Amino acid sequence: MLREDIIIDIFSGWRSFLRKCLFRVLRVGPIPSHVAVIMDGNRRYAKKKKIDDMTGYDAGALALLHLIIYCMELGVKYVTAYAFSIDNFRRQPEEVQKIMDLTMESVMLLTWISKLRSVRVHFAGKLQLLSAEIQDAAKRLMESTAGYNNFVLTICICYTSSDEILHAVEKSCKEKWDDGIGIMGYDKGNDYERLIKVEDIEKHMYTAIAPDPDILIRTGGEYRLSNFLVWQSSCCHLSSLGTVWPEFGVFHLVWAVLDFQKNYRYFAKKKLQL
Repeated sequence: MLREDIIIDIFSGWRSFLRKCLFRVLRVGPIPSHVAVIMDGNRRYAKKKKIDDMTGYDAGALALLHLIIYCMELGVKYVTAYAFSIDNFRRQPEEVQKIMDLTMESVMLLTWISKLRSVRVHFAGKLQLLSAEIQDAAKRLMESTAGYNNFVLTICICYTSSDEILHAVEKSCKEKWDDGIGIMGYDKGNDYERLIKVEDIEKHMYTAIAPDPDILIRTGGEYRLSNFLVWQSSCCHLSSLGTVWPEFGVFHLVWAVLDFQKNYRYFAKKKLQL
């Protein structure tokens, strides 16, 4: 169980002072606006520490809270976390239920943090796959934080990028159809006018609340996106870390940001070409 006193300790004390000094130096270079993360390795962490899987997930949730606080102090405005894939429903029912229980606990804690630090919380994915209780709690949290804009946290739950793209295309087609335009396109002089445009699809993405990520971090030593932000990561710095997610710390974030700064000109140029 994540306790509020732990979070207060993270926000204050000598560790916070040292982080702020380190981040002040880091801000000499360009700072990413949006950091996305694939939180891989919770079960491997549990196996390594010889603890049950649920305790490993608890440690992973605490690591996410650390990341949120680090990014706030660094000046990152958007954080997007891959919490639960649609494909994860294939796991054992007991494990899925435990993750859903932790999700409910996390929603309650995020409600408290959002009031403390004016954090806007957004849940992205096929939320109808969640229980009614979690759906209601998530909806209340999103509505209550909709007016905050200093920091935006997106939790991707019951999410895959392929489902997100399909959802956006369907919404775009329905929008055009409802407007009486149709979706097939038409000849305009010698040019072919596309009625479904990239902008139409992007505005209907689950994650449209945030710009494309500048850095996508994956822990656990893997080098794949696992159906996460595939559309949005075309000009994104990918950082694969060998550490498992619950062991993610401030220096892992610093390393990822330094690597991003080293390649900043390349990615900035690529984005301008889009």
